[in-house]
Amino acid sequence: MVQFWSKVTGTLDDCACDVETIDRFNNKEIFPKLQKLLSSDYFRFYKVNLNNPCPFWTDHSQCGLKYCAVKPCTPGEVPEGLKSSSYKYSEAASQDIEECEKAEKLGAVNGSLSDETRQALQEWKKHDDESDRFCMLDDEDSPESQYVDLLLNPERFTGYKGPEAWRIWNSIYEENCFKPYSVKRPLNPLASNSGLCVEKRAFFRLISGLHASINIHLSARYLLDENWFKMKWGHNVSEFQLRFDEELTEGEGPKRLRNLYFLYLIELRALAKILPYFERPAFHLYTGQRTQDNENKKLLLELLHVAKSFPLHFDETALFAGNNKEAMKLKEDFKLTFKNISRIIDCVECFKCRLWGKLQTQGLGSALKILFSERQIEAMPNTSNTNPSFQLSRQEIVSLFNAFGRISTSVRELENFRSLLSNLKQ
Repeated sequence: MVQFWSKVTGTLDDCACDVETIDRFNNKEIFPKLQKLLSSDYFRFYKVNLNNPCPFWTDHSQCGLKYCAVKPCTPGEVPEGLKSSSYKYSEAASQDIEECEKAEKLGAVNGSLSDETRQALQEWKKHDDESDRFCMLDDEDSPESQYVDLLLNPERFTGYKGPEAWRIWNSIYEENCFKPYSVKRPLNPLASNSGLCVEKRAFFRLISGLHASINIHLSARYLLDENWFKMKWGHNVSEFQLRFDEELTEGEGPKRLRNLYFLYLIELRALAKILPYFERPAFHLYTGQRTQDNENKKLLLELLHVAKSFPLHFDETALFAGNNKEAMKLKEDFKLTFKNISRIIDCVECFKCRLWGKLQTQGLGSALKILFSERQIEAMPNTSNTNPSFQLSRQEIVSLFNAFGRISTSVRELENFRSLLSNLKQ
């Protein structure tokens, strides 16, 4: 395994960054602050529809394993402020008299419009929102959508595997990725991508990195023992080796882990870019608990400033930077393909896996939306008198930070597996 870890070091392709810098920065600077933030009410409650039908095949069943189940929140467990917030997190969260007066004025304007006109305006706004996105979001107003406490439904090994699980990843890699010229099987979209442009290489590496991250979580929170009294979850070194050892994966394991670091850089860059959005005085992490909400916003801004301070950020301007017409076409293909992948998650039969799959694909989609909305973010007004030109829904915000939390945890867990594997050799 010493030789294996030597392949997960040094400079990353298409980046000016190296693995060791990311390890130090994440484990010492990012991980502790991020975990504290994600334990707060605003980020732990995620509204999701786990009952969407699979749009791609009909022989879809549900996992009967008990660890696949997700326990939704009861109405009394969710902070009132979250339940009353709008689809778009807005200044309505503030209790100031100025905001109340503003709401009254808006109400008066809306009252002068016909129902047909209001509906048309809502449809236009919805279309504009969706055109900016890289993934599909659940309808939070749907009666099928429920709040889930992410801390009480952690991502871990559920026993969901075999042909059903492989079909999901095969559908993602084989049908919804830009195909390289030659591909080893199974599931190796990166075997030969030298003929791909930087954008298509990036797309492959993001999906591969996400897949690697999920496999690390499953290996790190594995059911090691179960009896009548308790269940023991922990690190399964053999499972980790099966998924990442260089010999057992025919050389692919180290590549997958390097793609995890590439994904980390993409999402870290998005957090650095979105800082102005959250710095606005009008923005609140509103749960209805004013003191806690203010403290959490301070913690959020502190985290984002740390993210911005990273010295070797990914340069997203290298993407979609060629001929304008070709770049726009490629960007649209990139967006549509990623949206399709987010729809495949509705075909995952394990509800726990579907929950975390949705959250992490939505989070990555939100990160991509941020990276390619730089002009809109820079143009945002610094007052609450007009709607900013760039918006994030609460669902996007919660998924963005929790998804990065999963990637950050994966990087942290690699240090644990290095230590465990080292001890095995002694």
